[in-house]
Amino acid sequence: MQLVVKSASPETLKTATLVIAVGEGRKLGATAKVIDQACDGALTAALKRGDLAGKAGQTLLLHNLPNLKAERVLLVGAGKESELSDRQFRKIVAAAQGVLKGLGGSDAALTLGELHVKGRDAYGKARLLAETLLDATYVFDRFKSEKATAPALKKIVLVCDKASQAEVTRAASHAQAIASGMALTRDLGNLPPNLCHPSHLADEAKALAKAHDTLKVEVLDEKKLKELGMGAFLAVAQGSDQPPRLVVLNYQGGKKDEQPFVLVGKGITFDTGGISLKPGLGMDEMKYDMCGAASVLGTFRALLELALPINVVGLLACAENMPSGGATRPGDIVTSMSGQTVEILNTDAEGRLVLCDTLTYAERFKPQAVIDVATLTGACITALGTQASGLMGNHDTLIRQILKAGEHAADRAWQLPLFEEYQEQLDSPFADIANIGGPKAGTITAACFLSRFAKNYHWAHLDIAGTAWISGGKEKGATGRPVPLLTQFLLDRSTP
Repeated sequence: MQLVVKSASPETLKTATLVIAVGEGRKLGATAKVIDQACDGALTAALKRGDLAGKAGQTLLLHNLPNLKAERVLLVGAGKESELSDRQFRKIVAAAQGVLKGLGGSDAALTLGELHVKGRDAYGKARLLAETLLDATYVFDRFKSEKATAPALKKIVLVCDKASQAEVTRAASHAQAIASGMALTRDLGNLPPNLCHPSHLADEAKALAKAHDTLKVEVLDEKKLKELGMGAFLAVAQGSDQPPRLVVLNYQGGKKDEQPFVLVGKGITFDTGGISLKPGLGMDEMKYDMCGAASVLGTFRALLELALPINVVGLLACAENMPSGGATRPGDIVTSMSGQTVEILNTDAEGRLVLCDTLTYAERFKPQAVIDVATLTGACITALGTQASGLMGNHDTLIRQILKAGEHAADRAWQLPLFEEYQEQLDSPFADIANIGGPKAGTITAACFLSRFAKNYHWAHLDIAGTAWISGGKEKGATGRPVPLLTQFLLDRSTP
């Protein structure tokens, strides 16, 4: 989908479909009034017939209106709010696109930027609008015998005034990069686990580096992980025929001596639970347990397309968790790279085991901050549902920066406490730490576990178990979150 930004009088636009907002109570906005006057009151006449009340998301398609260069005019209800929420605005944009994709026209012009959205300027509105449009074009039909019909709609013009054209153009460029990153994340998440294994994620990182000179990739194999003393990481992989991989991505867009930000992604390409076997129902969705790693890769694609002046390291902790005669048992004790010993009480709490060694490895980059991203706990879905990612960490400023980035990107996170009292739940009589803390506060105790390996730098943990994919039914699939949040965080750090 091509996005073009144009400052022009809407009545002069030559387009297959001109999209205009109408408020509840049939209230005409500035653009609608101009168009109504140009076409001799045709909009007013249509509204008086009662075909459109203006409620948010309602649509009415009009053909062959006089004195316009547009072949069609699509009226979209904008509701009665003087200021829309992000969610309401997205609903309006999605309703418009739902009609457009069923039409024969190859282009459309949207004037929805004139709507008022709470807390958003011209750039913020355009970003939200463009990302909604682009994300809705995503299709995953690689394994379908009958492919989806290519839509006729190829280009959308975002109409704006001259004063905001530069900001809307910048927003459209950022949205294109973020949508590209989200598409990669979704593709990887949606791949079946017989194809998307640790080596495949390593190959995807190498392909990204091959296309961009500013990215270097190193892949650490099982032998190297043993040399580094990553006993926790290796314990997860030892039951699988698929060898583990730690993938290191290094992007140097900033000054040579500038400390990098490090993004760590959990990449469990399939999680049976190991010996602590999961229930069979819905286990197919455990192919999404690598969405943390996939979102880091997607963020790197966006970062590369934007060529941000910043240094970023990505660490993908990739393994497959399978039951076998060689698999880790509940009760096993392993030694992590940090030297801390871990009693594995539940082999289904494996993500924190690959992450803890990877967080220790992150120290060598002398990071400004580290953010790990993981589909870590079902408890996070119980706590926050599928609307917000869970957020915890050891540095208040970093936490506030991530929360702010999530608000700006409409990809929200919510902070949970990380009080010292929770650490006691991880006490083990036989090792330095147990890998689970019992049934209470599961999301928090998982973060408490990780915090013990992240004491030497500013660190935050994003639990995306509820936001990384849509579960069950025809809509099942990876969402691409939290690529918008992570990219916004890096955009904010790149702006003076």
